[in-house]
Amino acid sequence: MKRRILIATDFSENAQNAIDYAIQLYKQNACEFYILNTYKIDAFTMELAVARDIEEAKQKSITGLTNILDRLSIVNNSKNHHYHMVSECGSIIETMKEVIEKQDIDIVIMGTKGDTDSRTKIYGSQTVLAMEQIRNCPVLAIPAKATYTKIKEIVFPTGYKTPHKKREFQYLIDIAKNTGAAIRILHILEKNTQLDKNQRHNQTLLKEYFEELEYSFHTVQDTNVQSALDTFIEDRNIDLVAFMNKKHNFFSWMLSKPMVKHLTYHSTIPVLALHDVKN
Repeated sequence: MKRRILIATDFSENAQNAIDYAIQLYKQNACEFYILNTYKIDAFTMELAVARDIEEAKQKSITGLTNILDRLSIVNNSKNHHYHMVSECGSIIETMKEVIEKQDIDIVIMGTKGDTDSRTKIYGSQTVLAMEQIRNCPVLAIPAKATYTKIKEIVFPTGYKTPHKKREFQYLIDIAKNTGAAIRILHILEKNTQLDKNQRHNQTLLKEYFEELEYSFHTVQDTNVQSALDTFIEDRNIDLVAFMNKKHNFFSWMLSKPMVKHLTYHSTIPVLALHDVKN
């Protein structure tokens, strides 16, 4: 199966790192990589902008993409990989949506910080927007300090509260099969509580969905979700964190200030945002 992958770049080192990670992740697979850079003229200056200004921005974008292509031709000689450079004027999120629809993209891969190097905010605003607003394919966020090593352990935190569909896990299953990784399903439970009937049913569904993979269920009793996840990641040497991103729910928890602090601590671990098909 040929994979169609969209990688957004702002020509920063972090963005280049995301490209390198993607190439290694899919080293053995046939892939069409669409590497996208957008340029934008501010609305305030749009009326004042002359054709020359717009052309300069376009040429800068094209030159940056050409440099990426030249570098890839040297560092990656895989005959299974083909590259398409996409330069567009417009907002990054809306342009990504258009490319996803037009090119039937399977997954979006982005760096997490763009031009900045903040130690207190691992996720740049564009990455957050992409993970929240791009609903028709998963988004894989690559931290600036991440270097590709074979993925052996993936953690999927869940409350078992929603009966998800198997197709919502398609790309998580694909990555696990592709890398031979095990999926560790983590439930963080308050003390003196148990799963109810619906939660047990939803747990059974996950058993069916992951039956062809190596997987295991883990329960941790803790009132602090962030701390429990933090400890689990450390103890198991987790290589990838996967979340089911329910609209208006995922980032209200994950990107709260305490969680950002913990995720910054794990600034080498990629995060895969899956999406609820009902949203």
